[in-house]
Amino acid sequence: MFDVRDLAVPVLIAPMAGGPSTPQLAAAGAESGGLGFVPAGYLTAEVFAERLEAAARLTTGPVGANLFVPQPSAATPAAIEAYADALAAEAQHYGVSLGAPRFDDDRWNAKIEVLLQLRPAVASFTFGLPSADERRRLSDAGISTVGTVTTIAEARLAVECGVDAVVAQGPSAGGHRGTFDATAAPSKGPLDVLVARIVADLDIPVIAAGGLMGAGDVRRVLQAGAVAAQLGTAFLLADEAGSSAVHRAALRDPQFTETVVTRAFSGRYARGLRNRFVDEHESQAPFGYPEVHHLTSPVRAASVRAGDPHAVNVWAGTGYLQAESAPVASIIEKLTVGLPAAPPDAGD
Repeated sequence: MFDVRDLAVPVLIAPMAGGPSTPQLAAAGAESGGLGFVPAGYLTAEVFAERLEAAARLTTGPVGANLFVPQPSAATPAAIEAYADALAAEAQHYGVSLGAPRFDDDRWNAKIEVLLQLRPAVASFTFGLPSADERRRLSDAGISTVGTVTTIAEARLAVECGVDAVVAQGPSAGGHRGTFDATAAPSKGPLDVLVARIVADLDIPVIAAGGLMGAGDVRRVLQAGAVAAQLGTAFLLADEAGSSAVHRAALRDPQFTETVVTRAFSGRYARGLRNRFVDEHESQAPFGYPEVHHLTSPVRAASVRAGDPHAVNVWAGTGYLQAESAPVASIIEKLTVGLPAAPPDAGD
């Protein structure tokens, strides 16, 4: 069974669904001594399987997979209809129709079966946890399981589920917050405090995530008790990342000066660059994931096609200005400067 503590370098490339995470990015993480992920979010089970197999072909190292855990809908039909009315002008401007605001489970059962068939080294979970039975089936198949948590209470639930490790996600993380309750206000507690508390209270390896961008950040969370650091924004501009040209350009565009937590694009809290869409629609946006995600999807896609960064989610953590355009190997080399040498058998 894979153990994150055996990595040659204690760096994980965060799963970034919707484009940035590619098989090449995941494989490059493994080839550099760390771990990368193939995210299943928004994909069919068939495409997810194809990408997981593609990543495995590119490396002899470990490959991870990540699934979004379906949660009860927080949407109300009236609120979704009102938001659709508010977005009508956006759709007209970009020459598209709004998407159908449907609820679905992101093909959960089929993706669990993909995991059991292809057996990646690690399966991590966001927005919640697998059932105890699902976790046991994965463990019996030799797959290490990891739960993403944002509070000590969520970490306790992860331990009860029997996962092998947790990712402690702090408030500076880019993209969606991993909260189990989509309507809960995002915790503002410092990442280091969350890591230290989980380490002190629970007998489980902790991977720190959220706002980590440089070697100093990695050293800091390791000193707080984490066994590894997981970074996403630091790899958005990597050569192997699938970030769109609009996303890449926006991260370097001086007109964008801050990130904000918003539910305007997807119906649940996520951090990205503050743009016109956020300014005009955040106050109108209801809770309702994935209904709002599906509703806004055509507008966001049209915005990207138009080369316009103002009607698309540009997910990024607070330290986005430190992201570098470079190969993964170079980025990981810089992240691990000053770290103690790995044991001789690390990664074997």
